[in-house]
Amino acid sequence: MSTAFTHRLRVRYSECDQQGVVFNGQYLYFYDVALTELWRERVGGYQEMIDQGVDLVVAEARIRFVRGARFDELLDITMDVTHLGNTSMVVRPVFQVDDQLVADGEVRHVFVDASTLAKTPMPDDVRAALSA
Repeated sequence: MSTAFTHRLRVRYSECDQQGVVFNGQYLYFYDVALTELWRERVGGYQEMIDQGVDLVVAEARIRFVRGARFDELLDITMDVTHLGNTSMVVRPVFQVDDQLVADGEVRHVFVDASTLAKTPMPDDVRAALSA
């Protein structure tokens, strides 16, 4: 499968909870930001795929928390595309601060018709870009 992609972001104060660590719900938001950047680098603009009538939805998400990232830390989100099926793909995000594991998980996406939201095959150009 493809080589991993890493996106770095700085944790903002508003993303932290009363304990001073990143609120657990933020990790899926961080994942979405990193996926958008992976898409931009490997596939192109996400809107182009939608304009061709195909969209991508989350079917399943799992995050395992190891330790909390904190305000102003640099968080690296490494995205490894581990499965490309007919209508789905699986991405395994790994969240790290200074090479220390913060969280990891697995997110399964399904390609859908942008109008009807019915499952549809992954576009060939997307498959090629994510396989390269």
